[in-house]
Amino acid sequence: MSNPIVLLDIDARGVATVTLNRPEVGNAYNADMLEALIAGLRQLAGDPAVRCLVVRGAGKHFQAGADIRWLGQVADYPPEDNFAASVATTRAMQLLNEFPKPTIAMVHGACFGGGVGVVCCVDVALATPDSLFGITEVRVGVAPTPISTYMVDAIGLRHTRRYALTGERFDAAEAMRIGLVHEVVAEDAIEAKLATVIDAIFLSSPTGMAMTKRSFLGANGLLLDERQIAMLAHEGWTQRASAEGHEGTTAFREKRKPSWYRPPLG
Repeated sequence: MSNPIVLLDIDARGVATVTLNRPEVGNAYNADMLEALIAGLRQLAGDPAVRCLVVRGAGKHFQAGADIRWLGQVADYPPEDNFAASVATTRAMQLLNEFPKPTIAMVHGACFGGGVGVVCCVDVALATPDSLFGITEVRVGVAPTPISTYMVDAIGLRHTRRYALTGERFDAAEAMRIGLVHEVVAEDAIEAKLATVIDAIFLSSPTGMAMTKRSFLGANGLLLDERQIAMLAHEGWTQRASAEGHEGTTAFREKRKPSWYRPPLG
């Protein structure tokens, strides 16, 4: 029997852990992972025993974005199924962003595309020095619309415009400079730092934190309604199904430059 694609755990203190569990592909997400993540977040959000949530990635990497083979398959789906796939991505991010208890991401290794979205949606983000980030959707002809709202909130429009349009990769120090992560902590010290953060959370009122979080999100337009979710999902699937969406994912799989690339002059 294969291991669950998303692992859920709650310890005796009420610390819930969600572990993305596709280490063989850098925890890249596909339909199954999104479905399991949505179900898990809903389950944990409604569990009164849960006091906070930690998000981890199994293996060498935190989360390497969308599974490129799955993206290529989805691009050929009928419109209603293509739209549904984008709704699932948007919904997973919404549930994490609006999770009613404090959330913490433990980032290591690759953190690309949707992985950056996950980091943008949590309350506290810790990263090891080896972490490598990239908002890389444009490199394969798609658009990061399901996470766009959260990126602008986390790192501001100015930094989002640079990194979401260029697809450049950047290191943990740059991620901290632009506000994507709160702290960069040595690998052998990050669990102790997590314990310190969790202890601070347990000193805080559960209902007070929930009200504070919802107030912050609501006052800044970050509680998405169904119309906004549908709009973001529609923008995502139409770009994915476009000619450039097909070309980008194909070029990535074939390990070549996409047709729109132009080499430097001279």
